Amino acid sequence: MKANHGIKFKRTDIEPAVTIPADANYVVATNRSTTIGTAEVNITTIEHLLAALAGLEVDNVMIEVDGPEIPILDGSAKPFVDAIKMVGYHDADDEGREVFVIEEPIVLKDETTGSELIAIPSDKFELNVIIDFPNSTVEEQTAIFCAGEDFEKEIAACRTFVFTNELIYLYDNGLIKGGDLENAIVLAEPGLTQERLNELATKFNLAQRVLSDDKVLNENKLFFPNELARHKLLDLIGDLSLVGRPIQGKIIAVKPGHKINTEFARLLKKKLADQRKLKGKPTYDPDKVPVLDVVGIKKMLPHRYPFLMVDKIIDKSESHVVGVKNVTYNEQLFQGHFPGNPVFPGVLQMEALAQTGGILALSTVEEPHLWDTYFIKMENVKFKHKVVPGDTLLLKMELLSPIRRGIVHMQGTAYVGNKIVSEGELTAQIIKRQA
Repeated sequence: MKANHGIKFKRTDIEPAVTIPADANYVVATNRSTTIGTAEVNITTIEHLLAALAGLEVDNVMIEVDGPEIPILDGSAKPFVDAIKMVGYHDADDEGREVFVIEEPIVLKDETTGSELIAIPSDKFELNVIIDFPNSTVEEQTAIFCAGEDFEKEIAACRTFVFTNELIYLYDNGLIKGGDLENAIVLAEPGLTQERLNELATKFNLAQRVLSDDKVLNENKLFFPNELARHKLLDLIGDLSLVGRPIQGKIIAVKPGHKINTEFARLLKKKLADQRKLKGKPTYDPDKVPVLDVVGIKKMLPHRYPFLMVDKIIDKSESHVVGVKNVTYNEQLFQGHFPGNPVFPGVLQMEALAQTGGILALSTVEEPHLWDTYFIKMENVKFKHKVVPGDTLLLKMELLSPIRRGIVHMQGTAYVGNKIVSEGELTAQIIKRQA
C-alpha cells in the first residue's frame, strides 16, 4: 500500500467495483451509525472498524466489502482489532506523514440537542467525552483517552448500547436486523414493566428475563463502570478518522453522536485545507525591528510617493523576502477607486509584490540604487478577496528559480490576516541605469 493512500472501502459485490474514501465529505447518513457513499452506492456502520484502524495507527488500507454494511459483530471494535493484528500490518516511512495540528479553538454546537464538540491546541491527541441521558437510568459519565495509552485494552472492547424504549422502533425500521443481547448493551428504561420486557424478549427471540433493579439486561454486565462513555469515545475516534489525517489536539465532546461527530470531522477537514493553504504564511510581529524600514527601502528602490507600495521588509533570505503594506484611506487612488466603495486595486497588489521582490533582486547587485527592475510578465494571477483601507498586506515573494542574466522568476502571495487575497507568478528583469 502506497504512503498517503488513506483508508478506502471497495464494494466488490457491484460490477464494476465501487471505491469510496473514508472521508467526511462522503458521509450520507448518521442514523444510529455512520454511512458513507456516492449517489448510487453506500457502506454503513463503518465507525467501529475505523476506530480499530485509528487505535492501531493504521493510515493506509483498502477494505473490500461484499455488501452494504460492515458487520456489527459484538458491538465494539475489539473483533476488528483482533482481525487486523492477526493479518498483520507494517510501518511505512512516516517522514512525510501529515498531522493536523489544532492551532486555535474550533467549536461546533447543536443548539437542539445540546451536543457540543470543542478542539483546542495540545501537544498530543486527547479526547474527553461527557455523556448524559436525562430521564433515563444512566447517570452522567465521562471517559478520557490520550495518545500513547492502550486503545485495545481500555477502549476497543466497549460495546454499543441501546435503551429498551428504542428497541421496538429500531426493530420495526430494520435498523437492528440480527440484533440481540450479544452485540449491544441493553439498558432498562424508567418505568419498564415485566409485560413490556416479555414483549421485547418475544420479538427478539430471547429467553424470558425477570425484571430486577439492575438497569443492564445483559447477562454479561459492564466491562467498565463508564463503558457507555467509553463506547461513545470509541465512536468519536472512528468518526474523527474521516478527517483523513491524525490529529494533534485536545477534543472535548459533550453528548457526542454520529451526526455532530461527522459534522465536526467535516469542519476539521475544512480547517486542515485552510491550514495547508496558509502553511507558508509569514508571521508579522509589529514590535520586532524590521529588516528594512521605509527609509532603507527608499535607498534601494526608485519608487516614491504616491507609488511606493512597501512600508517595511520584515524578513529576507537568499530565496525569499516578506514585506508589509499598510493600506490607508488617505491614498490618492481611493478618490476614484471607487467613490463610496474604496477598494485597493488588484494590479497594485501585484505591484506591491513586485516591489517587495525587487528588494531581494537588487540585494544581489552592488550599488542597488543604480539598478531598476522591470516587469516582463505575470502568470497564474488570482485575486481572491477584496482589500480595503485598514487592511495590512503581508507580501511574500519566493524565488522559483535562481536569478540568471538578471531574470528574476518569483511566486508572490499577498495575505490579509488568514486570507490569501492575491497570488501569481511574477517575472522581472534587473537592468542597470544608463549613466
